[in-house]
Amino acid sequence: MNNYKEIPFFRPSIDNKELESIKSVLSGEKTNKVQELEDELKEYIGASYAIATCNATAALHLALSAMELKRADKILMSVNAFPSLPEVVRHFDAEPIFIDIEDDGFNINIDKLEEYLENNNSKKLRGIFVSFVSGKVPDLQRIYKIGKKYNVLIIEDAISALGSMYKGEMVGSLEADMTIFSTNYSNGKSSLNNSGFIVTSNEELATKAKHLRTHALTTSFDEYGNLDYIYDITAIGHKYDMTDLEAAFNLAQFFKTNDFCDRRQEIAKIYNEKLAGLKHISLPAYDEEQIFTQYIIKVDKNRDAFARALKDDGISTGLHYIPLHLLSYYKQKYKLKITAYPNALNNYGQILSLPIYPSLSDDEVNYICEMIKKIDNEWI
Repeated sequence: MNNYKEIPFFRPSIDNKELESIKSVLSGEKTNKVQELEDELKEYIGASYAIATCNATAALHLALSAMELKRADKILMSVNAFPSLPEVVRHFDAEPIFIDIEDDGFNINIDKLEEYLENNNSKKLRGIFVSFVSGKVPDLQRIYKIGKKYNVLIIEDAISALGSMYKGEMVGSLEADMTIFSTNYSNGKSSLNNSGFIVTSNEELATKAKHLRTHALTTSFDEYGNLDYIYDITAIGHKYDMTDLEAAFNLAQFFKTNDFCDRRQEIAKIYNEKLAGLKHISLPAYDEEQIFTQYIIKVDKNRDAFARALKDDGISTGLHYIPLHLLSYYKQKYKLKITAYPNALNNYGQILSLPIYPSLSDDEVNYICEMIKKIDNEWI
């Protein structure tokens, strides 16, 4: 196989269903697509409330607004996470506290999390962001117990985990105070799909989030989005609501969630079978419950050069993630040493995320495997 292919790291999977859903809005049909999307999501998850937002970062920020995060409060999170997590914390002039990752995984090290709480228990510690890197579910039962013991809120950063299960139950329906989802798993800028959702069974948090989502207005809107004649503002809110056009697209994407999960698992199986036994590559273990929103390999040396070699063959790759303490703002703001989080640092030197998305064809997956084999064979 030597036919050159250009394979992006991510591309959306779209067909006529998205177009038909959008056309129903443009036709002037009186439907509330946002409400329909929220109803479908909470039924699918098994939660009491779903609040749709214009993107997942808005959902994270809105969640912290609903819990009334204040200046100098602290939120714990994995150091191996997308920058949107500490970013939304800093917008409150609050402090993100980074915790190292597992010895043999990509999620937060729960032992180190509990150790930090034991040694630094304070009323300023308000919550924990729990990430699901590559769609891998951490030990949630233990995390929920820690949250109760130390009286901190659990906010699941499940942006890359819609459709994930834990002990036979849907993530988002369990004991977290709030769970953040998206139908866009790429952690990138998408002109087509930047959805965000807060899912919760906590009525107080849901009510606050929904109120703050649109300027904290105390009014209703007609089917064209017009304000009522009289309105009032009761707090400092946001403009984080989702439009009906966005909801129409996201609704069509949402209905494909299970198919998307199944296809990514199929691709992960192909990778695991075709890339097994390579000299310089370590593969993630295959888990039937993992939905593989990222497929992360490890390259034993010269990872960046390996990625460039793949790029020369037309294959784009990603990093999940650059540890937060290595990013200039956080490194300088909190005087963090590069060696402060050894597991994340060692992990970062080797990880490489391969393309894995539903619109990736078997032919493209096989091409990726052949190019990796070729490079691995020539690697020194």
